[in-house]
Amino acid sequence: MKAIITWAMLLITTLAVQAVLLPVIFTNGAKPDLLLLIIMSVGLLAGREQAVGIAFFAGLMQDFASGNIFGINILSKMAIGYVAGLAERKVFKESILLPVLATIIATFFNSALLLALLFLLGHKVEPGSMLIEQILPSLGYNLLCCIPVHRVIYRITFGNRSQF
Repeated sequence: MKAIITWAMLLITTLAVQAVLLPVIFTNGAKPDLLLLIIMSVGLLAGREQAVGIAFFAGLMQDFASGNIFGINILSKMAIGYVAGLAERKVFKESILLPVLATIIATFFNSALLLALLFLLGHKVEPGSMLIEQILPSLGYNLLCCIPVHRVIYRITFGNRSQF
């Protein structure tokens, strides 16, 4: 029960920061996707089952908060959690390069999936301008935040068993 409360508080706090504070700081439209970083780290550290579960609730909350097409964030976040969870047994969890490389892959995968879903739903999508104006700046912001987020998730998942 304590774990559920911890994850719920983390997701709610992160969503509040991402929906309220980050748009004030990053006015050009591109901002870090902290929920994506949490889901990626959970997948790499705890496995796909826990990552998909947390991704569902994170995507659900993000869909409610954003007011965009309902379900699009649920699908993209669950896909990220599942794919990151597939690598859980194959990676060295204490590596500092793990969150950096995974953030690059997850940001591009998430963006491509969101663009594909928007295209399939009939929205006008311009991948070239989106790449320059949104995806690459968001990738830079995600890279700045990925190691601190990964450390927090590591401590939640494993406690204080390591000096990571």
